[in-house]
Amino acid sequence: MSERSHAGTSPGWLRLGVADTAVVVTVSVAAWYLLADPQFSPFDLYPLPFNALLFWALLFVVWAGFNLEFWGFDRLRQPWRGLVFLGATSVFAVVVTYVLASGMGHLYPDFAAGRPDGLGYFTGALFVLFGFSTWVLVVLNWGHWPWTDLGLKQPWVGACEIVTLLVPTALLYFVLGVPAVSDTVREGAALFDVDTLLGWYYSIIVAIVLTGQTLENWPWRLAGSRMRVALVSTIGNIALGTMLFVALRAVCTVLVGAGTAADPGFPIDQYPAQLGVCWVAWMILWANAFGNKPTEAGAVANLVSRVAITFALAVITFVLYYYVVAEIVLHEPAVADGLHGNALGFMDLFALVTLLYVVGFESFGIRRPPVPAPEDRVVAHP
Repeated sequence: MSERSHAGTSPGWLRLGVADTAVVVTVSVAAWYLLADPQFSPFDLYPLPFNALLFWALLFVVWAGFNLEFWGFDRLRQPWRGLVFLGATSVFAVVVTYVLASGMGHLYPDFAAGRPDGLGYFTGALFVLFGFSTWVLVVLNWGHWPWTDLGLKQPWVGACEIVTLLVPTALLYFVLGVPAVSDTVREGAALFDVDTLLGWYYSIIVAIVLTGQTLENWPWRLAGSRMRVALVSTIGNIALGTMLFVALRAVCTVLVGAGTAADPGFPIDQYPAQLGVCWVAWMILWANAFGNKPTEAGAVANLVSRVAITFALAVITFVLYYYVVAEIVLHEPAVADGLHGNALGFMDLFALVTLLYVVGFESFGIRRPPVPAPEDRVVAHP
């Protein structure tokens, strides 16, 4: 069967993407009502430790799905592959969150579950902010350099990435992260307050996903050798992320209103992360559910269109979330006049469900694998 005839009998990319999105939204809201909703959930997890569980689950997905490329899981057929991956992700998130809060928390009070407002859970989960950047960077921007160049295969490629990048990730966490949320580190030791840290560093994550996935590693791929691409992309994403922090802060000031943004008690410096998580969630969904369209309009048009589409969807999502959905649908408390919720909760859940369903389950129940032409079929011989 030719590509043209097969395409003519199957749903288009847009319908598949919309169907995926419908499943992701439905599952995200259902999971929210079960686990986090302040009004309906039977569990007392909102906002923490629920957000901590989300962060650790996302890190497991990055390790197993990005760095290890589903090694081990790929031996299973669907839906067992997705179910086992979901189970492993859930167990990892629960165990790490519990061990940090109830184990490390007895030794180091900063991690204790009993800290006010769940700050102990947040202290432990803050590690994921830095881990998401380093372990995604090595895949999207570095292309698994240098491990594949050395001839390594999975699972050694992923294992080497996870182990070697643990050191710089831990350094970032202990130098930038812990002092911002610690009760034991001396006052004035933090380089950033927690709101500025979240806003600025999450903007770097936006830059990594934007350039590495949406822009197919432009412009860093122009650097030449894979080593230079790795170096330039690292420095470039830090610079681009810093510029995005300023730009996204300005956009957020418009979206929440200049009066609200100027209120001394309003954490406007954190809001680039709030808008950024909406953008990252849509970039992940657009690439995996919508095929990162457009792909046939010319290089520049393709890239510019993807940025425009995903950013527009992010802004629309941000506005709908803070002004409507967080209050009416998710029952989250007010954070300012007319604003409710914290997008780093629900939108991270949205991103997690996207990765679990569209990537882990391979959109099971929606997508059908293409029927191979007779000449392309592999016949098993006894």
